[in-house]
Amino acid sequence: MTETFDCLDEQTRATGIASAVSALKGGNLVVLPTDTVYGIGADAFDNEAVSALLSAKGRGRDMPVPVLVGSWHTIEGLVYSLPHTARELIRAFWPGALSLVVQQAPSLRWDLGDAHGTVMVRMPLHPVAIELLREVGPMAVSSANISGSPAAVTAKEARDQLGDLVEVYLDAGPSEQQAASTIVDLTGAHPRVLRQGPVTVDAVAKVLGVDPSTLTD
Repeated sequence: MTETFDCLDEQTRATGIASAVSALKGGNLVVLPTDTVYGIGADAFDNEAVSALLSAKGRGRDMPVPVLVGSWHTIEGLVYSLPHTARELIRAFWPGALSLVVQQAPSLRWDLGDAHGTVMVRMPLHPVAIELLREVGPMAVSSANISGSPAAVTAKEARDQLGDLVEVYLDAGPSEQQAASTIVDLTGAHPRVLRQGPVTVDAVAKVLGVDPSTLTD
């Protein structure tokens, strides 16, 4: 049975997070708040649950699911080698609205879609998301909407689109940024901004000490 929990209430929040942890460990989907938009999430290492996530969104394997982590250190176990540029950007913008595309560790037995050996990782700036991530570990999380529809910035918008395909909805009020994260690809010879969101190209360029134009070529 699908349930929604008001995470602005301290007691309900604890119950909601416990229910979300149970749902995730049972291979089910949850909707969680983040600082950017609401996300639909699964245990990143449960391949059937990740497949169900893609199906719920109507999204193909050609659009692999990003991963959210609950601490800076978690990324060390997920990547083949963490570039210096990644460390600089993590130090400057995590937790926050910046996603990094890096080469994943070849030993990982997950299936996030056709990612060709890469993974997109972010640490969100939201207490409910962080608490959940620290309970369950890395989560495969995509925006909580049907593919092609607007991203949900409230739990109600997410539930209106995803309905009973999700077992637990964690409602923490409207998302602060109400815009998807900035994406920086660090897998090539030079960093590239694939999508600008709340973190600007100029801000990324300043941290990396490069001309902003080199990030968007």
